[in-house]
Amino acid sequence: MFKGIKDKLKYKSGVKFLKAAMERPVVPVDRSHGITSVGCIVDMDKFENSDVFFQFQEEYALRPNAVKIIGYKSYYDKNSPYATPVFSDKDLGWNGAIENSYALEFLSREYDLLVNYYKEDNLLMKLMSVNTKARFRVGFSEVDSYFNDLILEVPLNDFKVFKKELKKYLGVLNEIGG
Repeated sequence: MFKGIKDKLKYKSGVKFLKAAMERPVVPVDRSHGITSVGCIVDMDKFENSDVFFQFQEEYALRPNAVKIIGYKSYYDKNSPYATPVFSDKDLGWNGAIENSYALEFLSREYDLLVNYYKEDNLLMKLMSVNTKARFRVGFSEVDSYFNDLILEVPLNDFKVFKKELKKYLGVLNEIGG
């Protein structure tokens, strides 16, 4: 019973932290124009094939290891091997902290492009997004526009269309060549 109360309090403090973070102006990441690194936060409960994000490497002629993916699962078994590093609701700490080594490693980097590949109103994915240092962010309309500079109206399960639309808009914004 005590754990349930503690979890509720952690959740409340996370929501409070997120609201406060959203009221502060976004600090721009000082990176030059162009896409050289991509971070992806993926809702693996709704979209399991996170390997498709490695297609960005070829699509934008990026160096190896330029694409970093972290997956969210509402529950995961620590003993079960996942190809993609994952975080879950149980990794929520106090004041919006995410207590997960994979998440901390992901957050320690800077990205030219952050792909928020989720449509759920989920506290942990939003906390990851708000704490990621990225120059340009893309996601879906179902999520508060605060989290994304570019919003694509495509189905979550159609990565091919998402990738095509993203490339089109990045070209228009002169982030990538032709």
